[in-house]
Amino acid sequence: MAEAGAHLTSTVVSEQPSVFEVLAQESLMEAVRPALKHAVKVLAESNPSRFGFLWRSFDELYLLLDLLLQNHFLSNCSASFSENFYGLKRVSGRQRLPVRLGMTRTSRWWSLLLLCLLPYLQAKLEATLARQRDEEDFSIRLAQTRSQRLYRAAVAAYPYVSSAWQTWIFCQQLLFVFGVSRTHSPLLWLAGVRLERLNAQDIRDMERKARTPGRPAGGSVMQRAWWMMSQAARGMAVSVSSSLSMGVFFLQFLEWWYSSENLSTVKALTSLPAPPPPLHLQQDQDGLGSESRNCPLCRKPHTNATVLSTSGFVFCYRCIYTYVKSNHRCPVTGYPTELQHLIKIYSPES
Repeated sequence: MAEAGAHLTSTVVSEQPSVFEVLAQESLMEAVRPALKHAVKVLAESNPSRFGFLWRSFDELYLLLDLLLQNHFLSNCSASFSENFYGLKRVSGRQRLPVRLGMTRTSRWWSLLLLCLLPYLQAKLEATLARQRDEEDFSIRLAQTRSQRLYRAAVAAYPYVSSAWQTWIFCQQLLFVFGVSRTHSPLLWLAGVRLERLNAQDIRDMERKARTPGRPAGGSVMQRAWWMMSQAARGMAVSVSSSLSMGVFFLQFLEWWYSSENLSTVKALTSLPAPPPPLHLQQDQDGLGSESRNCPLCRKPHTNATVLSTSGFVFCYRCIYTYVKSNHRCPVTGYPTELQHLIKIYSPES
């Protein structure tokens, strides 16, 4: 798609993209991750035993996919996937004149690091912060060492660091709009690059590079093996980029459909009546009923009974809290579960 759009933008006098183009390409990659995450969640809930590992290792698997995709586009198109989708390229920030397609090795590695590793670390830190908030909501305070207290203080300072980072991004974008800065993002400034529109010569260079793939530099076994691995990675990256290019509008629709603003509408449209309890539980209630009053984990009568909203099974609070915190799934059904899915049951006897 970048090949088709670049011919339309190459006639523009200014090579610098507009703020709408750079913000549109950023929103594209921001829509891919939550859409893929929801698809993996649905897949894991449909068959936890087979696809549950995809949900538990989603961050690491997405990091590998992102590294493969972004490295392919940075090496062949001098741009990330979303930048190439909107007909943009990365050039060195020190060069003022229009330049040919290509990046220095240092700029490419810095770009790859900031594009892939930084969002991964941010997602992990936000997940840790969310878990700590859940612990505070449940009023669970365990004994902590000095290193754990320092770690907790660092995580507590994250919201302030995030606010300062967002303020920096806003100021950078404001300077970009008024022409004071040549980059709209601090990440581009840190990588030492800026964005420009693709021109006709850049399109010819990309087509020529696609028609003439590299050959192994020597005849040794290691060099041939490395060349075959690079070609396989290149083919996989091309397949992934083609799939994302075709499904990008569908991914953006999924992001809107499952956004917090549209969540109430989704629940109203997709809500179903509560299913009946499992057959063996009905038999226990009609018969002895002793097994239904026991926790599935400790096999003892419920103490501070708590139900999982993801599966409907009742456990002791301490048993299910410890299990979910460690395994992030229901111990009976295997459904993906988090601490916020624990619901306290208040019976008349209590």
